[in-house]
Amino acid sequence: MKKLSLILISFIILSACETKKTTGSLKNLISQKKTVQSKIDSLNKKLIRLDNAIAKLDKSEKLLKVTVAKIKPAVFKHYLAIQGTVGTDKNSIIRPELSGIVKAILVKETQKVKKGEALIRLDDALITDNINELKTQLDLAETTYKRQARLWHQKIGSEIQFLQAKTNKESLERKLKTLKTQLSKTIITAPFSGSVDAIIPKVGEFVSPQTPVIRLVNLDKVYIEADVSENYIGSIKKGTEAELIFENLNKSIKTKVNQVADFIDPNNRSFKIKIFIRNTNNELKPNLIANIKLNDFTAENAITLPSSIVQEDQDGNNFVYTIKKANNKNKVVKTLIKKGLTYNNKTLIKSGLNINSVVVNLGARGIKDGQFVTIAHK
Repeated sequence: MKKLSLILISFIILSACETKKTTGSLKNLISQKKTVQSKIDSLNKKLIRLDNAIAKLDKSEKLLKVTVAKIKPAVFKHYLAIQGTVGTDKNSIIRPELSGIVKAILVKETQKVKKGEALIRLDDALITDNINELKTQLDLAETTYKRQARLWHQKIGSEIQFLQAKTNKESLERKLKTLKTQLSKTIITAPFSGSVDAIIPKVGEFVSPQTPVIRLVNLDKVYIEADVSENYIGSIKKGTEAELIFENLNKSIKTKVNQVADFIDPNNRSFKIKIFIRNTNNELKPNLIANIKLNDFTAENAITLPSSIVQEDQDGNNFVYTIKKANNKNKVVKTLIKKGLTYNNKTLIKSGLNINSVVVNLGARGIKDGQFVTIAHK
């Protein structure tokens, strides 16, 4: 033991001296590192052999305590985190179909309206006057047409007079129908049931088909739209499990993806997804940010470990420490593993461990391969 201590002290002094002259090319420095690491590993192995020999002879030797976890099959789920926004198909800016002066506003902002309900009435005096005038003309044209028709059936009068009377009557009927259609369009109505979000013009103002007059919104059904990187085109599909988190509302909803676009945007190499949800109490507003978690990978009967106990050695290999029985004692064994995805501080283990393997949990950072330990029960 004294001899080993002298070796360690000498090695430390040697390392300290070498620290002052750690210069040279990258290749030389890497070579020096491997030499030092080899010496450390060799000394660690000697130290472990001595510790084990002492543990067999010295009954008073106190072993390091660790906790362990027995591997059990579990479901491992990985989620992709993205952001989306709330949208609705029923969020419309309403414009008049005719130009005119606003004569009356029939609703108030925030008022609930039904489909077809009148919202704004434009001045219809000119159209009404034209209709009245046209009706007078049509009455005369109908009388003339009836007389010409009777004469024509009696073989009296010319065919031209009859056809002219008929054409004049039908032309006036079409004009009257057009004017009545225009008159109906002086009443701006709701295209769907919803809430009046904004009224833009005031009574007396002139509006045209280019002028927005009402914003009408229906928030009973909304959707969340988001862009997903094309890297996930194979794992995000219709029916993929999703969770919507609205931080500003302290609200989360578990649901599924309803729609996946077939087009990849060449500008950002992404495709769109939509998730439709019912908007209880109209809490969700258009353009509200939603954090979305999409389940892009699931493994059944998987082996998982806390990410904190998965370590990496100087060769880049991932490993954990497992416990094996040796002479009725608990021996630490360095076990190489191949890890997969990590999510929520859990790491999927692809290979290297079996169901019922006993893995060192607490204390894993302070032990070495081949060391004997005592298992502390929680």
